[in-house]
Amino acid sequence: MPAFAGFPPGKSPYIPLPEQFFTTLLPEIEDVSELKVTLHLFWLLFRKYGDPRCASDRELLADPLLRRALRRQGDPRPIEERLRAALELALARGTLLRVRVRVDDEIITWYFFNTDRSRQAVARLLRGEESPELLLELEGPAGAPNDEDEHEYAIELERPNIFVLYEQNIGLLPPLLAEELREAEQTYPYEWIEEAFRLAIQQNKRRWSYIRAILQRWEIEGKGEAGHGTHG
Repeated sequence: MPAFAGFPPGKSPYIPLPEQFFTTLLPEIEDVSELKVTLHLFWLLFRKYGDPRCASDRELLADPLLRRALRRQGDPRPIEERLRAALELALARGTLLRVRVRVDDEIITWYFFNTDRSRQAVARLLRGEESPELLLELEGPAGAPNDEDEHEYAIELERPNIFVLYEQNIGLLPPLLAEELREAEQTYPYEWIEEAFRLAIQQNKRRWSYIRAILQRWEIEGKGEAGHGTHG
């Protein structure tokens, strides 16, 4: 690892960070990729113009500086997977907001910091008061569609993902559990996951092991109308 040569003399550009990042978010962030992505977004969005400021998933995936920052020795996951996991953690924590837009047959996801202005912008998009085409315009020439082509745009309303369900019903998501939750999300139907969380809350069993046991039981025995719960 090459040694850092130090900050250059004279004036250097600075990126402002809100005090709450240090007092509220930083003490809770344990995953290094989540921390790197969060800090990179502060830098990236500060340098943008327009309202609201946001970044798309394809912009982040193509960002060479961010890809370099997410490289980790001993981590076999591709950078794309590490970025996705970090964004999901930041979303579950409430640091970020996102909007998914279907452009023809492609779904593009835009990420915003969870500020009052961004919350209002996201709400307008979800209510149909703002065209999702605005996000493509904010992304700039690289993301804008060809003027000669006609495109269909639609906001993709999404249910809370498994990370949000965990945070809302159990508590702060441990980073080591993120991969297991993601595998469960890919294995079981969303309706099963949502109902398993609901049953766990009804039984006052607010732990992932109990929810996982319900899902595994349904997978083996079939999910009927009765006997949905589990013991333990």
